[in-house]
Amino acid sequence: MGQLDHRHALITGGGSGIGAAIARALAGAGAAVSIAGRRKAPLDAVASSLAKATAIVADITKEADCAAMVTAAHAAHGPIDIVIANAGAAASAPAAKIDLASWHQTIDVNLTGAFLTVSAALADVTRNDTGSRRIVFIASTAGLKGYPYVAAYCAAKHGVVGLARSLSIELAATGVTVNAVCPGYTDTPLLDDAAAKIAAKTGRTADQSRAMLAKDNVHGRLITPDEVAQTVLWLCSPEAASINGQAIAVTGGPI
Repeated sequence: MGQLDHRHALITGGGSGIGAAIARALAGAGAAVSIAGRRKAPLDAVASSLAKATAIVADITKEADCAAMVTAAHAAHGPIDIVIANAGAAASAPAAKIDLASWHQTIDVNLTGAFLTVSAALADVTRNDTGSRRIVFIASTAGLKGYPYVAAYCAAKHGVVGLARSLSIELAATGVTVNAVCPGYTDTPLLDDAAAKIAAKTGRTADQSRAMLAKDNVHGRLITPDEVAQTVLWLCSPEAASINGQAIAVTGGPI
């Protein structure tokens, strides 16, 4: 018996990186998983490797897509018990060069998308029956401190942490726990993109750029997606029933 047997988890951004690692971890613990994202091929690749998994194409910045995503998840595996709001994107620019369209895009993907994901599934996770239910936001250390050249991203991730804390209080009486996981620099395709941009602008190699980013983590190395996924798995376990309203940094040390 797995600790998440008979549970159904919805995971956004589940086609690669942290989202895919979370899908594998929760499925390995017995959960049925619905993984959502904008690109069908990587979603199908992850879903096909898991026992009880469904791939759903959705744009989490669109309310109608989020409603359809939950409907499709329902059709595949029944009511949703666990929501992992993971989808996100990062762009860098000096604050003086962030135009309004870029600002809106960053906020829409990272903050509004997280809200719409949870809002669409809220009736499921707060339903009145037995079983523990969880909401986990994947935020970032950028939700706990500032970084240069990513003002919009930091603002969005601070908003995600605030959303998690607010919902944790509002939903506590329902038995639902709400937490945020805040990884430091993590070895994902998103980090590869960031390293490539740094290399192009500075003349460093991609490996040198990756090493520079890794130094921001307290232990001096990149976080692995599996380390983030195991933190999420613990938050979804019965043993974490009293962990609520927390922003848990996964970065090798204190912020």
